[in-house]
Amino acid sequence: MAAPASDTLLQQFTGRKTRGVLRFVILGLIAGAAVSSRLFSVIRFESIIHEFDPWFNFRATKYLVQNGFYSFWDWFDDRTWHPLGRVTGGTLYPGLMVTSGVIYHALRALTLPVDIRNICVLLAPGFSGLTAFATYLLTSEMVASPSAGLLAAAFMGITPGYISRSVAGSYDNEAIAIFLLVFTFFLWIKAVKNGSMFWGALTALFYGYMVSAWGGYVFITNLLPLHAFVLICMGRYSPRLYVSYTSWYALGTLASMQIPFVGFLPIRSSEHMSSLGVFGLIQIVGFVEYVRVQLPNKQFQTLLRALVFVIFVVAFGGLVVLTVSGTIAPWSGRFYSLWDTAYAKIHIPIIASVSEHQPTAWPAFFFDLSMMIWLFPAGVYMCFRSLTDEQVFIVIYSVLASYFAGVMVRLMLTLTPIVCVASAMAFSQILDTYLDAKIPEQGAKENGSSDPAKVAAAVLPDGLRSTRNPLVGIYSYASRLTVIGASTVYLMLFVLHCTWVTSNAYSSPSVVLASRLPDGSQHIIDDYREAYYWLRQNTPDNAKVMSWWDYGYQIGGMADRPTLVDNNTWNNTHIATVGKAMSSREEVSYPIMRQHEVDYVLVVFGGLLGYSGDDINKFLWMVRIAEGIWPEEVKERNFFTQRGEYRVDEEATPTMKNSLMYKMSYYNYNSLFPAGQATDRVRGVRLPAEGPQLSTIEEAFTSENWIIRIYKVKEPDNFGRDHQSATAFDKGHKKKRASKRKGPRVLRVE
Repeated sequence: MAAPASDTLLQQFTGRKTRGVLRFVILGLIAGAAVSSRLFSVIRFESIIHEFDPWFNFRATKYLVQNGFYSFWDWFDDRTWHPLGRVTGGTLYPGLMVTSGVIYHALRALTLPVDIRNICVLLAPGFSGLTAFATYLLTSEMVASPSAGLLAAAFMGITPGYISRSVAGSYDNEAIAIFLLVFTFFLWIKAVKNGSMFWGALTALFYGYMVSAWGGYVFITNLLPLHAFVLICMGRYSPRLYVSYTSWYALGTLASMQIPFVGFLPIRSSEHMSSLGVFGLIQIVGFVEYVRVQLPNKQFQTLLRALVFVIFVVAFGGLVVLTVSGTIAPWSGRFYSLWDTAYAKIHIPIIASVSEHQPTAWPAFFFDLSMMIWLFPAGVYMCFRSLTDEQVFIVIYSVLASYFAGVMVRLMLTLTPIVCVASAMAFSQILDTYLDAKIPEQGAKENGSSDPAKVAAAVLPDGLRSTRNPLVGIYSYASRLTVIGASTVYLMLFVLHCTWVTSNAYSSPSVVLASRLPDGSQHIIDDYREAYYWLRQNTPDNAKVMSWWDYGYQIGGMADRPTLVDNNTWNNTHIATVGKAMSSREEVSYPIMRQHEVDYVLVVFGGLLGYSGDDINKFLWMVRIAEGIWPEEVKERNFFTQRGEYRVDEEATPTMKNSLMYKMSYYNYNSLFPAGQATDRVRGVRLPAEGPQLSTIEEAFTSENWIIRIYKVKEPDNFGRDHQSATAFDKGHKKKRASKRKGPRVLRVE
């Protein structure tokens, strides 16, 4: 007897409800795994801000919390870029700081007195859970398969390509920007599918949030117009596309212009012209579609040709005139460097000097994406089978992001979300096929039999003998178990790889180094914080510190001292001035330092421990940047030997040996070794027996492992102090250091 219809509906409703609850639980577990995998740095070290840029973000967030939003908006920081200062409120993306400030005040309102530092440290792991959920929503809009969405969320939660910028303590703009990137794309696809002004407005809202958070918003600004343009070229223009794009562009542009750092760039810079052009194009296409309905076909064709020609000439001519006149800003150097990898090295060395701006090596793709490397193309190929409007977006996103990720290491971040989506689509298809490998219904109907052997014999060619036998064929349990077993092994290996990479490669803060002693035990090297704490405790509050721009944010955040340059790199001439001082003789460097009121000079030296990220290895970039401003005074070729080698040993050029950077790095270094045995363990060379001498600056502090060295600039009246006093000072200093250690320690920095 058949069950009543009401019972069947109840069972279906209960089943849907159960599946919904199960998906919710799985997403919660995925979010928990995403957060947990990013806590290695806190567990192994402590709750600390990592790297360089995050220290400025942390300092700015503290200022926002302490002084309020309006003071933060108008903040002029006179302790950076001395003596110029920086209009900080108008030269940053405030989204990250405002987000942390809102969370801080919300928790305070709930009587949860959480320190702002812990909020900043844990913000990126917290948003990684939201990013996994956004990836689930985006994938579910692409394919009607909840399993694909869950797989994409799991991939996004633990893949190293995203974890590299979202571990605990990595308080950078990408901490929230990747979530906003993925969620904005989800809202865009939703708007295009529904043709809804509501979804278009939501897309604009989160796009505005993205603009406030990260300069990478330009990727969205160009990708969405490209998607709309391709759909128009494919003949897929529809009122849905018109409503969604117009709503996004109009409201999104207005929202982005509210950020002072962006201002009128959306209508005055070349990077934004594609979105404006497509906005104009879609108005024209909409008008043409309206006219086509009103006019006979022959008259419409004539009008269309004339309209296209006139609009193209006027638009192109207007763009050229506005660009030449300066109304529209030309392409920036960073944009040119994306299309010509040699452009930055030739024309803008300060961009090329940053490691994350280098082209991506092939192993990096496997390191950051693991097994998704071979699933990704399969997922993109699957989109061509149906090629709906949203799947066209996947194809465009995949091609564009793949190119940019190959050009610049940092842009692996923009590739990772679409790799997770496409890989999940392919992997979900494999699992769905073999978990429920049904016999083709057509063959069963034609043969009037449900016997697997007979059906297989009927529907499969004679040449496929192995598949005609259901014991080993595609419809057998053996094939299902084989594929599902292999897939399970792949997933396990993927989890192991992601965990290992996260734990060993992306969870070590740059300010705290981990090393191995000869007996294999772990040793923590805390020279950075030791030196910055010394600066904070032993120098006047207004003491100006000169260092290479890499350390400016850390000095400002931890030592709380004014700096000449920092990681904002907005003034190339000021940075070149520091490069000139570092690469010149003392008699040239001293007037530069006095002119800029420098009290202390900080350098990073890794020769004792084998720490390769020191200033000697970065020195050529200082020379190149200085040479770009003073080509007659600073010449890179003078730092190379006649054989074209960059050396620091006995064969080093006189220009190299007399440079301020060389002297500060190797001053008193010979005292740690037996006579004539001083060795630089980074460069692997024996140093000259006679070490360099200093006359215009004096050693003030050297950290325990000699990684940070700080020198005090002498006052003019002390410049020519008695040579014997200087010699006595140096000998006493050497004796004091020699008594601290019996011999140089050999540590391997991880």
